[in-house]
Parts: sequence; structure tokens; C-alpha cells
Amino acid sequence: MEKHSELEKPNATRAGYCNPPEHTRFKTGQSGNPRGRPKGSLNMATALERTLREKVVIHENGKRKTITKLQAALKQLINKAASGELKAVQLLTALVRSAEERALQVASPSSSLEEVDEKVVLGMLRRLESTAKEDQEDANQSGT
Repeated sequence: MEKHSELEKPNATRAGYCNPPEHTRFKTGQSGNPRGRPKGSLNMATALERTLREKVVIHENGKRKTITKLQAALKQLINKAASGELKAVQLLTALVRSAEERALQVASPSSSLEEVDEKVVLGMLRRLESTAKEDQEDANQSGT
């Protein structure tokens, strides 16, 4: 019985595995991160999005033009790829592939109809085609 009581109570005076020194332990009722994340601080994705949406003035064909930083970066990448830089060509092809894959993923769920819906749509098309044929026949008979 003495062994059970010894195993249940960790030795508070000894530091070791799963038993940190008392002076480094969190005080009861006190958070480990008292100030927390400051309000208004941005995560990386938000900061990147805001930066890429900022406007920049460029000169193109002798005219001033205002575009976003993202558009300017893409123009530079495309121009470098067109001039033959291998790294720019590789990066551009990777961007095009990922954009096409995303477009396919977005388009596929909305374009697929359930089987029941597809049957309803086909039935409506058949009815429209038959009424169009009847209207044509009526027009041909009244015209002759």
C-alpha cells in the first residue's frame, strides 16, 4: 500500500522528467501567455494579400498606368520568360498549371448535376425541341 501512495504523489522537491522545478512552473490561475497576441497584428497571408493589392504606377509605351503589385510582378515574370530566362519559364509554367487546376476544381462541382436533376433538364429540353418543331411545321403549312 505504501508503494501506491508513493507512485500517485510526485516528489515535489525533486526535479526531473515530468516534474519541473517549482520556481519554473506556472502559478495556479495564471496564464502562460498573459499578454497574448496583440490585437490588430496580421498573419502572413493577410499581410501578403494586402501588399500584393497595393497600387503601383508604371510607364508602359510612354504612358503612365496604375496597376497592382501582383500585376506588375506577373508582367515582369512574363517578360523575363519571354526573353528566355529558364527559371522564369519554369516558374511561369508552374503558375499556369496551378491556376488551371484550381479553375477545374472550382468548375467541376457546380457543373455536375445529380442524376435526377439531369433527367429533369433533359425532359425539359425534349419538350422545348418538340414545341419548336411543331411551331416550324405550323409556319411551313400556313406559308404554303
